[in-house]
Amino acid sequence: MVAVEIFTTPSCPYCRRAKALLGDKGVAYREIDVSGDPRLREEMTRRAGGRSTVPQIFIDGRALGGCDDIHALDRLGKLDGLLSGSAP
Repeated sequence: MVAVEIFTTPSCPYCRRAKALLGDKGVAYREIDVSGDPRLREEMTRRAGGRSTVPQIFIDGRALGGCDDIHALDRLGKLDGLLSGSAP
């Protein structure tokens, strides 16, 4: 099983949409709320290669991007492989 992390804020509609997609796929994830902790947001930005918007999604430490990115991967049929750990 892969480790999925999603950095979010409570009021972000894109965060809710990304979490809904992961939930629809039955994926357990660790949600990290960056709204009240500048250090967590800095960590997210560093790990995401400079991207500072939420959500930022990571699978096994690999930055996938945000909501639009994981939906695009899903449309291309690539997200399931990443979530199962079978994609490179």
